[in-house]
Amino acid sequence: MSRVYNFSAGPAVLPESVLKQAADEMFEYRNSGMSVMEMSHRSTVYMDIIYEAEELFTKLMNIPSDYQVLFLQGGASLQFTMIPMNIMTANKKFDIIHTGLWTRKAIDDGAKLGTVNTIASSADRNFVYIPATDNLKPSKDADYLHICYNNTICGTKFTTLPDTGNIPIVADMSSCILSEEYDINRFGIIFAGAQKNIGPAGVTIVIIKKKLMKRAGKNLPAMLDFNVHAEKRSLYNTPPTYAIYIAKLVFEWLLNFGGVRAMEKQNRYKSSLLYDFIDNSKLFKGNVDREYRSLMNVTFSTGSKKMDTLFVKNAEKNALVNLAGHKSAGGLRASIYNAMPVEGVEKLIEFMKKFEMENL
Repeated sequence: MSRVYNFSAGPAVLPESVLKQAADEMFEYRNSGMSVMEMSHRSTVYMDIIYEAEELFTKLMNIPSDYQVLFLQGGASLQFTMIPMNIMTANKKFDIIHTGLWTRKAIDDGAKLGTVNTIASSADRNFVYIPATDNLKPSKDADYLHICYNNTICGTKFTTLPDTGNIPIVADMSSCILSEEYDINRFGIIFAGAQKNIGPAGVTIVIIKKKLMKRAGKNLPAMLDFNVHAEKRSLYNTPPTYAIYIAKLVFEWLLNFGGVRAMEKQNRYKSSLLYDFIDNSKLFKGNVDREYRSLMNVTFSTGSKKMDTLFVKNAEKNALVNLAGHKSAGGLRASIYNAMPVEGVEKLIEFMKKFEMENL
């Protein structure tokens, strides 16, 4: 069977060249006599892998020297607890802009550790937009402001950031990291689960301003202390070694592509192709306000649950898979991450045209 076009929101599509290289190196990595899966994380050959991954990622994201990159475990969801434990230490309060399920989880976990102040929300319209940020007034005593930059389920993204003064912005970028250029200096922390735009599930990347790590108390469990992981360069305990190796291959692939700037150009082209078709369709309708549309997660529907189900079923027969919307949102969703080629989007549009003609 030939490969399908995989529109899954995560775990998600990986570059074919990366998969082929990993397959070639599965039995033996270079001249080590073993697979990466078998290596000690303390070995010189593996430390070269993880340190190179950190170096490549730093280059791709243009991360300043006053930030620390960490490869952690527990998924992005653990950061809903780990971040407040480490930096919500002065006033035991953080602000949040509530834009969907992932900020809901951050609110629930954060409330167990301190006060969470929702300063804006798009819940009134089922999260189909991002609240305006120009007139937001963060709490003067907030330890930080939490946002989910790209909302995988809803299909929205931030287009501007609020002016928070000295209050650091913490951004969940799990589904948009490396998809477009960001000014890292605007953020105190960026975190992302790898399984959408970086590699397989198992590793979470955290970019944290070093001075924020000084906020952590001395009684944190070691595995939940950013300082411990920073001191050991993500090797305090056994990391997800193979997931980090695949991430390194993806970073190399992206650099060879031309870096994040070149990828952003392609992502904007891919998303515009799909959104333009949806906007002019008589059957399909976009789910979110146009100015807040995600580049990565295109959400839409036919307006009929029965028709949506038929669309997903028939798409699978045409090697277009994982197009059903999240269970909490319904409808349809095409996640078009970096590794989704333009041809995949074109094939999807071709099928959508055919489906529309047959079902109107």
